Amino acid sequence: MSQSESSSLSSNRPTAPWRIGVDVGGTFTDLVLADAEGRVWVAKVPSVPSDPSAGVLSAVQRISVDLGLPKSEILTNCSLFVHGSTIATNTMLEGKGAKVGLIATEGFRDTIEIRRGLRSDQWNHREPYAPVLVPRHLRRSVPGRIDADGTEYETLDTTSLDEILTDFKGQEVEAIAVALMNSFVDDRHEQEVADLIQEDWPKDWVSCSADVSPLMGEYERTSTAVVNAALSPRIVKYLRSLDAELTAEGLSRPILLVQSNGGAASVDQLASRPVNLLLSGPAAAVGALNLYRRAVDQAGVAEEDKGNLISMEIGGTSCDVLLMSNGEIATRDDVDIAGYHVSTPAIDIHTIGAGGGTIAGVDDAGLLFVGPEGAGADPGPACYGSGGTLPTVTDAHLVLGRLRPGKSAGGTLDLDLDAAREAIDIHVAQKLEMSIEDAAAGIIELVEQHLLSAVEHISIERGHSPRRFTLVAAGGAGPMHGASVAAGLGCARVHIPRDAGALCAIGMLHADVRQDFTRFLLGAIDELPTDALVEGFKSLSQRALGVMAEEGFDEQEVTLNYELELHHPGQLWSIRVPVDGHHFDLDVIRSAFEAEYRRLYGHAQEEGTIMLSSLRLTARGSTGEVQIAAGSPSQGAPEPIDRRSVWFPGAGWVETAIHDGSLLHPGDTLEGPALIEEATTTVVTRPGDRLWVDDSGDFFVEVAQTE
Repeated sequence: MSQSESSSLSSNRPTAPWRIGVDVGGTFTDLVLADAEGRVWVAKVPSVPSDPSAGVLSAVQRISVDLGLPKSEILTNCSLFVHGSTIATNTMLEGKGAKVGLIATEGFRDTIEIRRGLRSDQWNHREPYAPVLVPRHLRRSVPGRIDADGTEYETLDTTSLDEILTDFKGQEVEAIAVALMNSFVDDRHEQEVADLIQEDWPKDWVSCSADVSPLMGEYERTSTAVVNAALSPRIVKYLRSLDAELTAEGLSRPILLVQSNGGAASVDQLASRPVNLLLSGPAAAVGALNLYRRAVDQAGVAEEDKGNLISMEIGGTSCDVLLMSNGEIATRDDVDIAGYHVSTPAIDIHTIGAGGGTIAGVDDAGLLFVGPEGAGADPGPACYGSGGTLPTVTDAHLVLGRLRPGKSAGGTLDLDLDAAREAIDIHVAQKLEMSIEDAAAGIIELVEQHLLSAVEHISIERGHSPRRFTLVAAGGAGPMHGASVAAGLGCARVHIPRDAGALCAIGMLHADVRQDFTRFLLGAIDELPTDALVEGFKSLSQRALGVMAEEGFDEQEVTLNYELELHHPGQLWSIRVPVDGHHFDLDVIRSAFEAEYRRLYGHAQEEGTIMLSSLRLTARGSTGEVQIAAGSPSQGAPEPIDRRSVWFPGAGWVETAIHDGSLLHPGDTLEGPALIEEATTTVVTRPGDRLWVDDSGDFFVEVAQTE
């Protein structure tokens, strides 16, 4: 992505039409505007957790002031407005969802509380489960049952429904979830109940489990329907209100929202399934990786390793790791949010509590720890001077010379070195009987070990060798750790976007409209008639094209991708295998399944029975390509603006050149050690590393491998 433009001069004003991406995080709201010439402007404002739309509107106001254009002109000339937010996640984390009533099949109302009996840590039997979202007195049931083969085992009896709704009204229930047995096979009972509810229920919020999660698994479907119902009132009202406000200000097109699957969708499509927004913010990294892939593949990557990227986005309190293999991002259906199971299509992203604001200390056993707790935006790291007294990773960077004391490169922070030293001294150095500098170095080395483990979790544990991937270091803190983590992984190269601190907002500008569809179909692939597969995918295709038509896409503008979910008998987890969708060669399907099985588990059951569990279809509609503006060429060997002593792992304190990132141009190269100060981040280049600037102004670091 091209370097963010200085927008103080009229000559640097954007060329219409332009795109806008807005990422609402817990601390900051990032807005990125990309114009018709591929130039980019970034605005960053504080988020407003009590009213996320205020952060969006504030960011629009900020970019209009920066560009010297009326807000109405900013919105009128916007051809695509894409929004991502953590509001759904925060609603669950903070326990602020709606009051939900559940209607289940008679005898199964306690499924949501019984759960599966599984724990993320099988050795931890003391930690309690998250509170049940629906207390037992609000879990009601109706007689009637669909059998596992889709036949009606018992006729639905709705005579008690009036009494149930009267009770729900008296209990001030805001939303209702309907989850009946085997509705993933045949949802007629669920739909009948929902239709009757709509006749008498004064509120709009009714969630049917087969609509939001048409998957096998009674607990998973029920939990997903309940979470969806809990989110609906707050999330949908917020989205419709924001859409209306932006329209009133001049936006001529409906806004799009980034979903957990990495694709975008309209407010109308998401109104009935806000549960699909639980990973809305970090999922936007998919669009960014699709953009950066082009530059990485042109940077001398081996042919067999093209399309292989791992993004490591490090913000204030967390690190999100995402892997792209051969140009594809893996998705999954099981997401855990605040202890609640959700079965909805989502990118396979791994998050840990390791960021610039992650708190360090010494535990009762006398051992150094870093995380997972963070200082947040208020009070923040000790060096921010906002009342924080506990040492953080940012304080350690400042003590070790990696950050400049005083005003930051972007001018938004004033970093207090004395406060950082005092916090590390009191809470770490004195307790471990070491110098402040050694304590700070220990904090950095430990957090980088956490980061290394996070990347290994999503790469090595998924059967991928990190050596075949380029690490994309992003987020405000990512470029400070990118080279060290890459060296530990064996990666030869790190890609650092110029606007690394706004990765997700940039990704939103490149997100395709996407919808996922599933149909349950069970049987051995050698025994299932091919007609069943053809008819199943035909039905899914018709549904997909209908939904995409509502999103404004003609049939020829929609790309359909077909997959089979396969597994061996008795196995819980399935493997997705791409297929043609119209012609099925069982030998080819078996070969693809066994190859993926072997990659994941190291062996394959050749000629073993392979079971089909469901058909999958993904529909995509392109929002168009964004031209990438080339940066101005190098003006000669870049000169540092300063030099200071900086600490590096394995090298200790080294005299280091400090560069202003705005003075680096395509073609420039730097030999490490060096620090590059940007508006949204600082790039750390270690001794032995080599940094160069590509044609679009982004950075590549050729990593010196450690012994």
